[in-house]
Amino acid sequence: MNAEEILALQHRRFATKHYDKTKKIAKKDWQVILEAARLTPSSLGLEPWKILLLENETHKKALFPMAWGAQASLEGASHFVIILAKKNITYDSDYVKHISETVKGHPYDKNSKYAQKLKDYLENDADLNTPRALFDWASKQTYLLLENMMMTAAALDIDSCPIEGFNYAQVEKYLATQGLIDLDEYGVSVMASFGYRDQEITPKKRRPLSEIYQVIK
Repeated sequence: MNAEEILALQHRRFATKHYDKTKKIAKKDWQVILEAARLTPSSLGLEPWKILLLENETHKKALFPMAWGAQASLEGASHFVIILAKKNITYDSDYVKHISETVKGHPYDKNSKYAQKLKDYLENDADLNTPRALFDWASKQTYLLLENMMMTAAALDIDSCPIEGFNYAQVEKYLATQGLIDLDEYGVSVMASFGYRDQEITPKKRRPLSEIYQVIK
């Protein structure tokens, strides 16, 4: 892919508000988007996320009044996802042990050099010393995953929309009461929809590079 193609892809990526309800994403294309998500980089390689693909129409209707920014997507998008962020990732948590041993293939010891370095980063460098701070840090990582999914979709000529327009407390409560999320383990970070747009792409309006870029010599 050359420079022109890369920039064209950036312009192709469009926050779609209206989808063609009759068009569905092929299974093979959706698997590519999911694999791009799986390969997303994350802080310290901890992958603090989970993706819920919402296909159940009853759940969609229930979420409709609590998610004003998602209503058009809930009605028209081919695929609608809720991205969760992992809670309470501490250096000695079972989750870190799982990532170390099961995913990375390294024995875990909370007194090891690795674990103590992680402890120092979380508690001192990043000052993540409250459950809220830890969740917010994990939630930041989910936006890397979201961007990877959206740009991969654009490369496949599939449209998408990132969504923050919803009542977080209401959505979490609903998902918890339906047994779809354990609020001790995960919290809702962001939503997104994917499909094929039923509208034209409007030209992007952005601040000039001179306002967002500074060279320090």
